[in-house]
Amino acid sequence: MTKKKADIGGKRLISLAPEQWVRWLTNNPDLTVKEIINSDFQWVARENDVLIKVSSPKAGEFLILNELQLRYTKQVPVRIYAYTALAKENYNLPVYPVLVNILPNSQSEIIPNFYEAEFMEIKSYQNYHVINLWELDVNLVFENKLSS
Repeated sequence: MTKKKADIGGKRLISLAPEQWVRWLTNNPDLTVKEIINSDFQWVARENDVLIKVSSPKAGEFLILNELQLRYTKQVPVRIYAYTALAKENYNLPVYPVLVNILPNSQSEIIPNFYEAEFMEIKSYQNYHVINLWELDVNLVFENKLSS
C-alpha cells in the first residue's frame, strides 16, 4: 500500500463517521462536527491531512488537524508545526493537532509528541496528540462502534 492510498483511505474512513472519529480522538463525547475543511491552503497543498471544524460546549469552535501516516518519518513534527500555524492563521480558530500512525517502523522507535527547535535563541514549540494504532486494543473499536 502506498502512502497516497493510505492517505485517501484514511480520509474516506474519517468521512464515514466524522463525529465518532473526533470524539474518539479527543476522548470528548460533546463534540459536534461542523464541516470537513479542504486542507489546501494558497500555495500549499496538504494531501494527507484532514482538517475538521468542530464545536464543543466548553471550548467553542476549533479545528482538529488529522495527520495520518502509514509510517512515522522524522519530517512529521515540523509538518504538524507548520500546518497547525497555517490552519490557525487561515481560520482564526484554535487547532488541536493529532498524529495517527498506522504501522510501526520498529518496536524500539520512540515517536515524539512535539516539535521543538531553537535558532539564535529563538525557540519554536508545538505539541500534538499521538495515536499509534498498533498500541490500541482492537476490542475498543467494537465496544465504541467506531466504523471509521
